[in-house]
Amino acid sequence: MLRLERLRADHGDILLAFERENREYFARSVPDRGDAYFTGFDERHRALLAEQDTGACHFHVVLDARGELVGRVNLVDVEQGSAELGYRIGERAAGRGTATAAVAEVCRLAASEYGLHLLTAVTTLDNAASAAVLRRTGFTAVGDLTVDGRPGLSYRRTFVPAG
Repeated sequence: MLRLERLRADHGDILLAFERENREYFARSVPDRGDAYFTGFDERHRALLAEQDTGACHFHVVLDARGELVGRVNLVDVEQGSAELGYRIGERAAGRGTATAAVAEVCRLAASEYGLHLLTAVTTLDNAASAAVLRRTGFTAVGDLTVDGRPGLSYRRTFVPAG
């Protein structure tokens, strides 16, 4: 069982530890965040919380049954009922359905809590696991694109918001 929690100020320390622990793992499939991300983490965390307070983004941490942070799932660039989905699951939780469950839950929140009707996402062609998560959670590939110089696909999912 996992749960999503909306990003809060007190998540800062565990989120930084998670990002450090998984830095090399993430860099195998997505561009590295760079050293500045880690040295300026506290300021960046405060900025994300301020951005979330405007409603422009919805950031979440993914916690496992023991309450340990195992991932992140975010909705960014919220505008006119749509947002872009992004997620990352740590190495220790990968391959166990965590990403699928987290994405499914954020889709539920998108419709029921945030009033969204369209989500978009992108992944590179060489990230088969991410593409599988998107397909399993109702996303459809809609076009080719380039992600940091690598070939990729764009995806979208529409739904009727609750209410």
